Amino acid sequence: MPNDTQQQTTDLVNQYLDLHKQQDKLEEELKNLKKSVARVVGGYSEGSGFFVADNQILTSFHVIADEPSPKVIFFDGSFSTPYKITADRENDLAPLYLHEKNPDKILKFTSPKNLTTNEPLLAAGFPLGTDLSGEVTISKGNFSTIRSPSGSFSDYIQTDINLVEGMSGGPLVDQCGQVVGINTLSLSGLSMFVSSDSIKVLWPEFTDQDITKIEVNPSQSPEEAVKAFYTYLKARKMKEGFDLLSTQYLEKTNFEEWTSRFTYILDVQIYLAEADERDPNSVFIKFETKNWNGQEINYHYYEGYWQTVKEDNVYKMLKSNIKEVDEPDFEWFYNLEE
Repeated sequence: MPNDTQQQTTDLVNQYLDLHKQQDKLEEELKNLKKSVARVVGGYSEGSGFFVADNQILTSFHVIADEPSPKVIFFDGSFSTPYKITADRENDLAPLYLHEKNPDKILKFTSPKNLTTNEPLLAAGFPLGTDLSGEVTISKGNFSTIRSPSGSFSDYIQTDINLVEGMSGGPLVDQCGQVVGINTLSLSGLSMFVSSDSIKVLWPEFTDQDITKIEVNPSQSPEEAVKAFYTYLKARKMKEGFDLLSTQYLEKTNFEEWTSRFTYILDVQIYLAEADERDPNSVFIKFETKNWNGQEINYHYYEGYWQTVKEDNVYKMLKSNIKEVDEPDFEWFYNLEE
């Protein structure tokens, strides 16, 4: 039989091995968590989201409010546009449906009912959005309690984690890497998360009622046709945008070549689009693009004219004279008269 010294040595070795196993498991869970969290970028707001199914990202509604075509930027720097969005405005939840499938990035839900006071929890997201490049941030804190505000259909998890703008929509996970809530709001070190139990209950009621729709009418006027053209680019509805190119324009391009020009565009914002008084078929436009280079957003500003032509009762793009504007001043954005 081993003596006391041998037994103590064996116990210490086992404790050391167990500690390393726990550390390895934690590192693997953190690695999986980082891969499962994505940036969510709209024209008006930014935040985070995470995979709840192989083609579904869950985020906060306020991240995509008033945005018909938010972009989801994945762990590897690539991005995609959801083909469908549903939401629950009142409870600040919105699932985004993607064409791509990512079965290895799904985070599993668990109930927060078994959490104990001061139990460690992790909140993941992208603080300051694309203004801060780099991988997802993981903030550690402790569980405080579950609260049920008066008049709310959701339960909220309270922690001492200090969420930062841009982390909204990211997951709150337990020590096993399972989701117990979604990052919702933070005030002076007190953060609230819609609980996973509430998310499951509310999910069947999600609709697209509160989602902004894309409404364009290129047959109405040259001005509306140009607006429609850039709206389709913004939404990455490339087939619809390509269909607004005139027969003459198509003599010098094809779908593959034309779409390759816009590979990195995340968003397009139109500041001005108005018909030329001297030529009703000519439209002056000023717009901004957000381009994603794999690490950060670059902003570009343009202005110039599109000449349109009516074909099959739709105004289409004939030829353009668009130039990039370097460092536009305040008046450029707001069209102020001198």
